[in-house]
Amino acid sequence: MRNKKTVLAAAFAAVAALTLSACDNGGDSSADSAVADVSAETKTQAATVLDQPFTKPDLVLTDTHGKTFDLREKTKGKPTLIYFGYTNCPDVCPLTMSNIALAKRALPAADQDKLQVVFVTTDPERDTPASLGSWLKAQDPGFTGLTGDFPTIQAGARQIGIGIDAPKKEKDGTVVSMHGSQVIAFSPKTDKGYVLYSEDTTADDYTKDLPALIEGKNP
Repeated sequence: MRNKKTVLAAAFAAVAALTLSACDNGGDSSADSAVADVSAETKTQAATVLDQPFTKPDLVLTDTHGKTFDLREKTKGKPTLIYFGYTNCPDVCPLTMSNIALAKRALPAADQDKLQVVFVTTDPERDTPASLGSWLKAQDPGFTGLTGDFPTIQAGARQIGIGIDAPKKEKDGTVVSMHGSQVIAFSPKTDKGYVLYSEDTTADDYTKDLPALIEGKNP
């Protein structure tokens, strides 16, 4: 029997891992990591199915071709995974995208074409359309990369409970971008974000769940 639990925003931060990751040497952050009260029903070890799904962020940014990209319009009615991160991240971001890419390649060709994977940079000053495009191409040419002004990106992330801080330069010159490291899956049926994955999700986990997500079903 599945355990169903309703959690407030503060508790959800712990249950669903809505915390900020440094993608470097760690550190504390002052950003809010969760912005809404939600209910969650844990369905698999990797996936957290939300009883109160997120509305897709109202984000209009720039894609890797330098063109305007309206997130809601471009992904309407399509199974969509959204992740906020940055290309200079040495660990969590490339691993997350690599895991998704591996799982995507295991899908039938028709399902690969349906799946939309959107990577929104949290470090727009360095992640230009060209540099972001080059980095994502090495992961999967079909991935969509978005950049723009930081306040717009931060506001969009908060709409789905993900906190991000402006990139900060450390004393040694290293630039650290603190950001929530969750992947949120949006249903092609409702365009709502109904499944959440933490940074611990493996390629095998995504491989197992993607066929259901593409159909808008619970994993």
